[in-house]
Amino acid sequence: MSIETSSHPAPTYNRDHPFLARLVENRMLSRPGSDKETRHMVVDLEDSGLVYKPGDSLGVYGLNRDCEVAEIIERLGATGEELVTPMRATEPVPLRLALTRDCALAGPTKKTVEIFAAKVSDAAQKAQLEALLAPEAKPQLDDFLYNRAFVDFLAEYPSAKFEPQEFVSMLRRLVPRLYSIASSPRVSPKSVDLTVAVVRYTTNGRDRVGVCTSYLSDRVPLGERVPVFVSHSHFAPPDDTSADCIMVGPGTGIAPFRSFVQDRVALGASGKNWIFFGEQHAALDYLYEEEWADYVAKGQVQRLDLAWSRDQAEKVYVQDKMRASAAELWAWLERGAYFYVCGDAKRMAKDVDKALHEIIAEQGGLGEAGAADYVKQLKKDKRYQRDVY
Repeated sequence: MSIETSSHPAPTYNRDHPFLARLVENRMLSRPGSDKETRHMVVDLEDSGLVYKPGDSLGVYGLNRDCEVAEIIERLGATGEELVTPMRATEPVPLRLALTRDCALAGPTKKTVEIFAAKVSDAAQKAQLEALLAPEAKPQLDDFLYNRAFVDFLAEYPSAKFEPQEFVSMLRRLVPRLYSIASSPRVSPKSVDLTVAVVRYTTNGRDRVGVCTSYLSDRVPLGERVPVFVSHSHFAPPDDTSADCIMVGPGTGIAPFRSFVQDRVALGASGKNWIFFGEQHAALDYLYEEEWADYVAKGQVQRLDLAWSRDQAEKVYVQDKMRASAAELWAWLERGAYFYVCGDAKRMAKDVDKALHEIIAEQGGLGEAGAADYVKQLKKDKRYQRDVY
């Protein structure tokens, strides 16, 4: 990966050749007392020649924490200056740089357990690791791996000795993270807005962080540069500005729809906008609250349905709000509305898809099979689009 900053228009910046862009804004969106730490960030693309459109993402290369890198080097008995060649690298670099920039330090696998089981000289440790590799121990192995990073293995199995290159060869490449762009190029042509949920948690008695979210939040001072590129997407608002849009984006899934609405307002689109947003608490987690209120007051967002899962005894989610407005949602679809979903793929997107099928089956009188055909046609016509992760 080569990195440069330049005022010349010639270079084309991309995943393999990112632009060093300045972080110019980093502020909290969630309020004190929230269980979430969601931030609004602005990255300056001036002089990059990079262009983006609503629905695109910004790729960001993060760095691992110095404290974790230092502990690994210490436990390897190394200095950090040893030359190593990370996965897919073309030339060797010092161990400290490789662990900081090039290697993923999380996500050990069954293969990691096998390597450590072969390496440990302590009989009890060898027996423990080999027991985890038994076919019937898969649930225990999965739990064991879920709660550990590579530094945990070095700490818990000190009798396993590795040369720096041996250890680095176990590590996958650290890949860039993609963040949905939360601004329109018609409003912010030389910068991008991001909506970033900072990941912090504890497993196995250790504080963990998301590599890139914590890098942006904690370790990049304003004005400093980060390696970025634009990742183009087929996820986009309709070309027909008279078409209505239904946008379902709880949590940071709201990011691209902030971009969509900014863009449609800037274009003077006549199509209506319907936003479904959800989070835990209205008073603490309402992202871009003032902006949405302003859009509604100006008639630029015609419907804004909000789901707060922790503000009442019974949890309410975006799919519940969809069902509560089933008749109108069906009417919008029948008039040609586009339906968009962004956010969590594991549960939310599946629950929203199920609700959509049910609404179409019931309101359209189509039954389960007919609803499935209707949704299939929506997808074929690019009127049902998802950006889920």
